Amino acid sequence: MSSVPLLDRRLLFVTGKGGVGKTSVASALGVLAAGEGRRTLVCEVDAKGNLADFYGVGPLSFAGVRVRDGLTAMAMDTEASLKEYMSLQLRIPLLARLGPLARTFDFVANAAPGVKEILTVGKLTYEVKEDNYDLVVVDAAATGHVVGQLASPVAISELVSVGVVRSQTEWMTDILTDPAQTGVVLVTAPEEMPVTESLELIERLSDETDIDVATVVVNRVLPELFSHGEEAIFERLGADEVRGSLVDAVGPGVRHVLDGAQLAVDMRRGSVPHLERLRDGLPAGMPVLYVPYLFHRSHGTRATQRIAEALGEELL
Repeated sequence: MSSVPLLDRRLLFVTGKGGVGKTSVASALGVLAAGEGRRTLVCEVDAKGNLADFYGVGPLSFAGVRVRDGLTAMAMDTEASLKEYMSLQLRIPLLARLGPLARTFDFVANAAPGVKEILTVGKLTYEVKEDNYDLVVVDAAATGHVVGQLASPVAISELVSVGVVRSQTEWMTDILTDPAQTGVVLVTAPEEMPVTESLELIERLSDETDIDVATVVVNRVLPELFSHGEEAIFERLGADEVRGSLVDAVGPGVRHVLDGAQLAVDMRRGSVPHLERLRDGLPAGMPVLYVPYLFHRSHGTRATQRIAEALGEELL
C-alpha cells in the first residue's frame, strides 16, 4: 500500500459494482485534479457508459473532448487503439485500411484472452509513458471484469516470451505495478452486496495482480441527522399523543415530515453495520473516503462538482 497522495499518481483505475457511482467518482476525480492544475484525462472504457452526461458534453470519442481547462474526456475504442498502435510502433499510416491484418487481429483477439484488454490498458499507459497528461483517470470495468483487464499485460507476456509484443508489455507492467504511478480506486456503497464485492475484489487484486489499491470510496453515505440528545427529542415527537398535538397545532402535513425524518434515521442506522463490516475487512491502513448522498434525480455538472468538492475535503 503506497503512501503517495491519490492525485499525485499518474494512472487511476476507478472500479466498483454496477450502480454504486463508479462513473460519478471517476468524473469528479477528473474535475478535482484539473482544478488543482493537473493536465488530466478521463477515459470511459464501457461502450455503453454515460461519462459525457457528467460533464454536460456531447458524445465522447477516442480523439477526446476538452471539457474544461486542463481536463479532457475520451471513450475507448479498441479498433482505433489498434490503428494508433500500428501507426506509432509499426509505422503503418493512421488512416490506412487494416484489411487482412485487422481480420487476423480479430481472430487472435477472440482466441487469446487479454488481447482486446491490452489495447485499452496499452493506450492508457502510453499516455502516462509519454507524459501527455499529469493524471489519467479510467472509468474502468466493473468489479467482475476489472481484474482481467488489469492483468492483461502479464497474461499476454506469459503467452509470448520474446519479440516486440513481449517488450511492449514489459513497460506497461512496469507502470501498472509501480504504486507511485498507478492505483485502483474502489467505489462502494454502504449496502450488503457492494461491500461484499469490494472485499472480494481487494483479495483478488492482491492474489492475481501486483497493482496497488490506492483507496476505497464509500459513496452515498447518509448524514447523521440528529445528535444523541436530539434523537431522544425526535423520538418523543413521534409519540402518538405528541404527534396528535402537533397535527392540531400545525396541520396534517406534520405526519409526512416526521415519517420522512424517521425513514432517513432508519436508513442511516441500517447502513452502519455494512460500513463497520467494510472497515473491519479492509487491509490495515487502507484509506477510506466518504461521499455524502446527493439527493439528485439526474447526473450532470452540478452533481459532479459537488462530488469533487466532497472528495477534495476528504483528501485534505
